[in-house]
Amino acid sequence: MVCKKMKISKSKNKEIHALIIGDEILSGKREDKHLRHLIKVLKAHNFQLSRADYVSDEIQKIQETLENKKGNIVFCFGGIGATPDDCTRSAAAFAHNKSLVCHPEAKVLIENQFGKNAYPKRILMADLPEGALLIPNPINNIPGFFVDQHYFMPGFPEMAWPMIDWVIENNLLKTEKTTKFEDHSIWLDDVSESSLIDLMNQTQLKFNNIKIYSLPKMHPKKMLELGVKGEHGYVFEALNFIKDNLNSMNISWRDL
Repeated sequence: MVCKKMKISKSKNKEIHALIIGDEILSGKREDKHLRHLIKVLKAHNFQLSRADYVSDEIQKIQETLENKKGNIVFCFGGIGATPDDCTRSAAAFAHNKSLVCHPEAKVLIENQFGKNAYPKRILMADLPEGALLIPNPINNIPGFFVDQHYFMPGFPEMAWPMIDWVIENNLLKTEKTTKFEDHSIWLDDVSESSLIDLMNQTQLKFNNIKIYSLPKMHPKKMLELGVKGEHGYVFEALNFIKDNLNSMNISWRDL
């Protein structure tokens, strides 16, 4: 199949990435819930996720991953607590060439939340990269933070998901251009992918602003989902092109 660079938009928008951190995710002890939710929320605001990475609780790996994502928007989940395996705050400081310092506003929030029990350990969560700005936490007031559009949130969905909303509403919608994307597909029964490769290549070459995909399904019967996604206004044109060609090939299809 022809793989070429898509021209989804002429916007200079940064890519949006997800970074999920935690040994518990990679070991299978816990299942990640952030990725699916983030995709859903971004889509509701006409943003699109470009990449997702999973990294263990190792400071060097987190730092290297963040360094490679400079210049892009990153939603980062996990590792900002006060336990020994919570090394995301330090990794963020190293990645952005910042010192890890006590953030005065975060310090006050933690003290107000826990009183004298903030010391000596919980207060460590106020140690953030120098110059970091805070993301409010409506659950327990222990804030997330961001540096250069790298947004750091807890691993707990009940805390992190309201923070995602806050970031989108207060930052992304004010700084990034939104582009409406569409994703539509059709079903084909008892058709092999190989018989459609020429049509898929032809469609991809003809329409620069879309991406074509096929998803086979073997049970309960052999089926194929053939779809088109991309910038609004081009998807239906490409899908109609596919339908017309399927008709000429005497291949039946049905809308989802």
